[in-house]
Amino acid sequence: MQVTETLAEGLKREIKITVPADDLKAQMNERLADAKDKVRINGFRPGKVPLSHLKKLYGRSIMAEIINETLQEKPQSIITERGEKAAGQPKVDMTEDEDEANKVLAGEADFEFSVSYEILPEFELQATDGLKVERPVVEISDEEVEEQVKAVAENAREYETKEGAAENGDRVTMDYVGKIDGEAFEGGTDTDSQLVIGSGRFIPGFEDQLTGAKAGDEKQVKVTFPEDYPAEHLAGKEALFDVTIKEIASAGELEINDELAEKMGLESAERLRQLVREQIEGQYNQFTRQKVKRQILDQLDGQYSFEAPETLVEAEFDNIWRQVNADLERSGKTFEDEDTTEEEARAEYRKLAERRVRLGLVLSEIGEKAGVEVSEEEMQRALYDQMRQYPGQEQEILKFFRETPGAAASLRAPIFEEKVVDHLLSEIEVKDITVSKEELMAEDEEEGASAKSEEAKEAKKPAPKKKAAPKKKAPAKAKAEDEAAEEAAGEADEAKPAPKKRAPAKKKAPAKAKADDAEKSE
Repeated sequence: MQVTETLAEGLKREIKITVPADDLKAQMNERLADAKDKVRINGFRPGKVPLSHLKKLYGRSIMAEIINETLQEKPQSIITERGEKAAGQPKVDMTEDEDEANKVLAGEADFEFSVSYEILPEFELQATDGLKVERPVVEISDEEVEEQVKAVAENAREYETKEGAAENGDRVTMDYVGKIDGEAFEGGTDTDSQLVIGSGRFIPGFEDQLTGAKAGDEKQVKVTFPEDYPAEHLAGKEALFDVTIKEIASAGELEINDELAEKMGLESAERLRQLVREQIEGQYNQFTRQKVKRQILDQLDGQYSFEAPETLVEAEFDNIWRQVNADLERSGKTFEDEDTTEEEARAEYRKLAERRVRLGLVLSEIGEKAGVEVSEEEMQRALYDQMRQYPGQEQEILKFFRETPGAAASLRAPIFEEKVVDHLLSEIEVKDITVSKEELMAEDEEEGASAKSEEAKEAKKPAPKKKAAPKKKAPAKAKAEDEAAEEAAGEADEAKPAPKKRAPAKKKAPAKAKADDAEKSE
């Protein structure tokens, strides 16, 4: 086999591979000889079939198998032998015409093909002991914990049916049908819906119009959906709800005690407070992690400036660009509405794609040198998490990750990346600074506090402008709160008149490459 390099420009490589006809025939004859004792052909005793006859019957198909195996196995092995690592799948090109191909299959001509690919760039790892980060830490007060405990306990508050008009704090049980321009809209109908007046769960104006209502009343409630309502076909629209009041109930006293905790499935009020504190800490730690990681990535970005493989950059840019256009389509806007042009947006997002790929390669190299590994248990846990995100499609997701090339790497990549960040944090200088809750979350709210936050920062929002992220409610969810949270989320999905919640986060298709998205979890 002869290998000739025909292109070496930057990271681009192209090689020509020639497999002599004699080598192909030798492989074919070896397989025919191996098959001689196994085939059964009428007119011949077992093991007595002449090789010439076998060649006439099976030679062409066996030669085709050898060529296909050569195309599948040789490019990567040759690249490895050359001491190179390909960035992506090498492209194989065969230039033979039909006559030449027939000669190759007949063992009368050499088999030639070319392989084009990009190599991963070589770069020298810089010392990390000079990296410094400030880790923002929020001190959680007892008052904050108690406030969230009360919020959780609200879900266990008991109500007693009352006579008379509904007042602030009362729970109203009702049926309703929402209409726009006289037509009922999807998700605008419910029966036995319960709403505590003053809770702020329904869109502005709805709850106020229930004040003074009595059981048995039939009311018409007129509201206007907010401009940023998650269901875009309702955003900004006026709606009229036919409401039938079925019950008015007043709230009982709310006491945070062991009896209440037991109703929520917990052993004591102290355990409830402990869970609430832990979950508040968990949320703040996520914000802290985002900020610390961003500082590390920004400093690494300043240390490395090598050329990123075009193949990986194009793939990353395509991922970003699809999201950008989906955001525009969903919001009904254009690039001009965002004070930019498509050309300018492409240029900015391409820079972001290059940064992501470059940082991905740096983190990968740091991790490999440090011996960072992703365990099988961690991979299984990540697969399980993916399956949970697509209820009813578990088998399809499992099949996807088992059979799709590169899919397993998409599970491994974010785990590996986070472990590399942990490794760096163990080596660099980390200074804890005490901040307020507002300071911890402020930057994220300004930038969108989403997977696009880095894009908003670097690309200067060339495509859809992100609304400020909703202020996070402290994560005070014990067992008893789950049902209420699910109910609220369900109402948001169905575009009922109630929730001021944002639409649920979009599920991402489970497929990215190893060097993908160095900042996705920011």
